[in-house]
Amino acid sequence: MAINDNLHLHEEIMLLALRDKEGTIASGVLYQHAVAAALLAELLMSNHIAMDTSNKKKLIDVVNPTPIGDPLLDECLELVRTKRRTSLQNWVARFAGLKNIKHRVAEQLVRRGILRADENQILLIFTQKKYPELNPEPERRLIERIREAIFTDTEELDPRTVVLISLGENTGLLRATFDKKELKARRKRITQIVDGEMTGKAAKEAIEAMQAAVMVACIMPAIVTS
Repeated sequence: MAINDNLHLHEEIMLLALRDKEGTIASGVLYQHAVAAALLAELLMSNHIAMDTSNKKKLIDVVNPTPIGDPLLDECLELVRTKRRTSLQNWVARFAGLKNIKHRVAEQLVRRGILRADENQILLIFTQKKYPELNPEPERRLIERIREAIFTDTEELDPRTVVLISLGENTGLLRATFDKKELKARRKRITQIVDGEMTGKAAKEAIEAMQAAVMVACIMPAIVTS
């Protein structure tokens, strides 16, 4: 299964979250937590950070402080390196709260020539930034990659695609991208992928940690609000 090596996971998440023509976030998508979890997944899978499984809290440590070259990833890596040790769930919440996270990821895609940056004046007071799609090819390849994983019975799933599907399932991205009835018909397949049955042990551990982090980060605000 082909992978777009040029895009990081958080950039792929943003492509899925944004509506192509409007350039705004699709309804019902918890993009902040999806992007934050994708940043952590990228750091985990590139072996820059690791979970300390010797205690129940599974605190995160930096094992490779070398900058990656992506501004957001390097900022997150530095935060993990310099701040007090904490759990993956807490880091998802912290990364989700990074200032202008949506615009920072979207602007990276603008620089790649994939999105276009537009500004609209609202009541002559507020400025709204939108990011319509300029080059649809990267997202088309991304969606086809996910479609092949979900809607066929192939066993050749790379860990990055598994992480994307897992995050998409937990944050509304799959429902915003594919037909709900089609997804319902493939529920068993999606469950197999999300539960880690289609990938190796290391990736499965990372996916389980990301799922727990996203669930905590997304459910807690709703509980507090209610």
